[in-house]
Amino acid sequence: MHNKVVYHAMKAFSAFGLPVLRFNFRGVGLSEGSHDNGLGEQDDVFAALDWMQHNLSRPVIFAGFSFGSNVGLRACCGDPRVKGLVGLGVPVHAEGRDYTYKFLPKCTQPKLFVSGDHDQYGPRDILESVFARAPEPKRLVWIANADHFFQGTAESPNPKLDLMQAEIRLWLQSVFTLS
Repeated sequence: MHNKVVYHAMKAFSAFGLPVLRFNFRGVGLSEGSHDNGLGEQDDVFAALDWMQHNLSRPVIFAGFSFGSNVGLRACCGDPRVKGLVGLGVPVHAEGRDYTYKFLPKCTQPKLFVSGDHDQYGPRDILESVFARAPEPKRLVWIANADHFFQGTAESPNPKLDLMQAEIRLWLQSVFTLS
């Protein structure tokens, strides 16, 4: 919730006046519970969607980073409250865990995937095959010389968080005609 990727994504959404809810999954930070390998964490996403529906009564655009993108995409694909999905640093293998995306072929909401072309947890060839199975509308963006956290590489050491933000803003404007 407090890492640079999540913070910069929040700024991209709030630039359009969109309300943003950031939360920790169970067992992270001061939240209750314990890690549940993505199963119970989907309930955390549903609880956040319920809270937003009850308190804000507005359509939702889900955005998640890394583990949060996998869990959130699984939970939100097909949910009529969710009008669009953003996956940042979408992982396929990280910290000894494999992430699958078998649900994506049935996910008809607009989707944006943004990853660094040097993302150690989302190799380009594997992520492109995952993305290919998702139906339109969809967009996949590779940020050049960026790692999983959108930091630079040895060839280009400056952070790339501003490029990630720009892609989110561009997608929001083009898909949802926000200004």
